[in-house]
Amino acid sequence: MAFYDGVFKALGLSDWCGAEASSAPMSMADLLAQSSGEETKGEFFPFPSLDNLNESCSGIIQSRDVTKGIEEGFLAAKPVLKSILDPITQPLSWLLDGALWTFAETPWFIMVPILVAISWYASRSVGVTIFVAFSIFLLGLVDHYDVAMQTLSIIFVCTGISVMLGVPIGIAMSKSDRLQRSVVPVLDLLQTLPTFVYLIPLIFLFSVTESKLYGIAIILYAIVPVVRLTDLGIRLVDQDVIEAANAFGMNSRQKLMGVELPLALPNIMAGINQTIMMSLAMVVIASLVSAPGLGVNVLRGIRNLELGVGIVAGIGIVLLAVILDRVSKAALTRVDMTRVKH
Repeated sequence: MAFYDGVFKALGLSDWCGAEASSAPMSMADLLAQSSGEETKGEFFPFPSLDNLNESCSGIIQSRDVTKGIEEGFLAAKPVLKSILDPITQPLSWLLDGALWTFAETPWFIMVPILVAISWYASRSVGVTIFVAFSIFLLGLVDHYDVAMQTLSIIFVCTGISVMLGVPIGIAMSKSDRLQRSVVPVLDLLQTLPTFVYLIPLIFLFSVTESKLYGIAIILYAIVPVVRLTDLGIRLVDQDVIEAANAFGMNSRQKLMGVELPLALPNIMAGINQTIMMSLAMVVIASLVSAPGLGVNVLRGIRNLELGVGIVAGIGIVLLAVILDRVSKAALTRVDMTRVKH
C-alpha cells in the first residue's frame, strides 16, 4: 500500500485513480537506482512528488512523462526553429571559419608582430606589450602557438559580435525604463544559467560540425556584462551635464555621441573586459562541442588522464587570460586618463 492511498480515498478520487494499483512504468528514481545497482529506500513521509503520487493514483503522470513531453515538444518545434535560425546565424559560421583560417594561415612572423602592435596601440604600455610578446613566445616554445591562435580567433569574433550587439542594447535600455524592465530578466537568466545548459538546446538545433553551435553559446554567455555596464554607465552620467547639453541645443543623437558615450566609456570598457574574460571561459567549455583551441587539449587531459597535456594547456589558457585582461585594463586606464585631461 502506497503512502498517499488514504489521501485519494478521502478526497473521493478512487474511481478516477483506478481501483487497481498503478501499472505505470518504473519511476525515474527507481530507474536510476536500478541502473546504479542500489535499492530505493522507503521514507516515512515522502514528498508528494509526481512519482510518489503516481504510486497511489495511476491517473497522475510521472516525472519522466514531464521530461518526455518537453523533449517531444522541442523536437516538434525544431524544424521551424531551424528554418528561422539557420539563415540568421549562418554568417556567424562564416566569420568564425574565416577567422580560424586567417589566424592559422598567417605566418607567425607576421601574426606575432600584428598582435604585439595591437597590444601597444590599445595599452600604450611598454610592460604590457613586452609581456604579450613573451607570453606568445612561451606558447610557441611548447608547440601550443597554433591552438592558442585558434582560441584567440574565436574570442576576437565572439567578443566583437557581443560588443556590436551589446552596446546598442545597453544604450536602448538606458533610454527606456520599460525596455530595461523587459530585458533585465533575460540578462538574469543568461547570467545564472550553468554554462553546460547553453549547449543542450543548441546541440539539438545545429550540427556539431557547424561553427555557429559554439559561437552562439559563447555570445549568449558573454554578452551580459557589456549590456549591463553600458546601460549603467549612461544612466550614471551627471544630469547637470545633460542639462548643459540641452541648454546648448543639442539633439538626442548629439548628446549621446558627444556627451553620454564619452562619459560612460570607462563603464563600457569595463563591460568589454568582462565580456572578453567570459568568452575565454566559455571557449574552453565549448570544446565539448567541437570548438577548437586550447580547450581541446584540456578536455583530452581530463579524458585520457594525461596530466602534462592538461596542465600545459591550462597554463596556456591562463596566459591568454592574463594577456587579454592586462591589455583591456591598460586600455581602460588610458581612456580614464584621457577623459580626466579633457
